[in-house]
Amino acid sequence: MIKIDCLGEICPVPVMMLKKHQKAIGAGERVMVITDHSCAKTSISDYCNSSGLKCSIEEVINGVWEISIQKRL
Repeated sequence: MIKIDCLGEICPVPVMMLKKHQKAIGAGERVMVITDHSCAKTSISDYCNSSGLKCSIEEVINGVWEISIQKRL
């Protein structure tokens, strides 16, 4: 799994960092984006929906989310 630490980063940085690792997702890898910016949840989810990716979002501690992204089967 590739972990992308976006703590302290605001949009559009988390989506840009995800795009940078998107080829790894196509190879069967899973990517996890860690963010504390609530707007990133929406922007990453929207990007995944438009790119054929599946994402799940979990708030691991108050105000910090782990967004797991993988290719749709």
